[in-house]
Amino acid sequence: MENNQPIIVKRVKKVAGGHHGGAWKIAFADFATAMMAFFMVMWLMSSATPEQKKLISGYFQDPVGFSESASPYVIDLGGTPTPAPDKTLNPEAKDDDAPAGDAQGEIDQQKAESIAEEVERERLELLLQELQNKVEENPQLQNFKDQILFEITQDGLRIQIMDAENRPMFASGSARLQPYFEDILLALTDTIAAVPNKISVSGHTDAQPFVGRGGYGNWELSADRANAARRVLTAGGYEDDQVARVVGYSSSALFDRESPLNPVNRRIDIVVLTKKAQRAIEGDASGDAPKEPDAAGLVPDVSAPGAPLPDGQLRERLNIFEEGLLQFDQPTE
Repeated sequence: MENNQPIIVKRVKKVAGGHHGGAWKIAFADFATAMMAFFMVMWLMSSATPEQKKLISGYFQDPVGFSESASPYVIDLGGTPTPAPDKTLNPEAKDDDAPAGDAQGEIDQQKAESIAEEVERERLELLLQELQNKVEENPQLQNFKDQILFEITQDGLRIQIMDAENRPMFASGSARLQPYFEDILLALTDTIAAVPNKISVSGHTDAQPFVGRGGYGNWELSADRANAARRVLTAGGYEDDQVARVVGYSSSALFDRESPLNPVNRRIDIVVLTKKAQRAIEGDASGDAPKEPDAAGLVPDVSAPGAPLPDGQLRERLNIFEEGLLQFDQPTE
């Protein structure tokens, strides 16, 4: 009895509903994501047309070749070229869908032009920001920031440099530039030349009548001042063939119409042209604009001097000529 050791019994109380870990949450989240992806695929497959299903199949069979020969997207949602039917695979294919393809091509061309215009506008906005920063950071330009105005128009980025009350850009009645105006142009040249767009330079005067020798007036003066500004730009490193137009407007386009004699009306405009405005200028200069009909109501054909006219056009001109002779031969009262 003396050698018996005491027996100790330990009782552990179990709490119902204890913590079981968070691994199940991760598994459930993966399951929910997989189910969502599954239902998305099912919905897309049910809403896709047979043509779109073929495009999806072609993309997954050969992604590289599919992108090179057709649309770079898995599902063509419109606006991308649709490949023409391959008659080697289907000799019975007809050209009934040709007009629809042409219409699609026109839509694609319009969309491409719209995207190009948007990209070009962003480029001009960046150029505008750079020019504004240059004016703020350059102490030489900061003194003239009240005379320099930047704005984006439908033709491009317009830079207007205007006269001030006691700080004119040119000598009175002449196209001789003041030295500080040359410095302004030279300081802006390198930034303008950083973009591939061509420019248009125009000169403007106020409404004060001016007549020099030989009838030299505001029209000639504004054109000469614009050309003087162009010469400074080219002397500063701007390519001369990047100038699309130099023109003088006299006082026909006043900045302040309520005060025609305001010094701000005497200004030089430099427009960094959009491609659309550039094509319009170059089209007018090259004679690509629509030709005006002659007195007989016919558009002259100057495509090939000396070439024979088509029979219909030749016969029409002969009839007009004969009618004119008959009217000429009739006795007058």
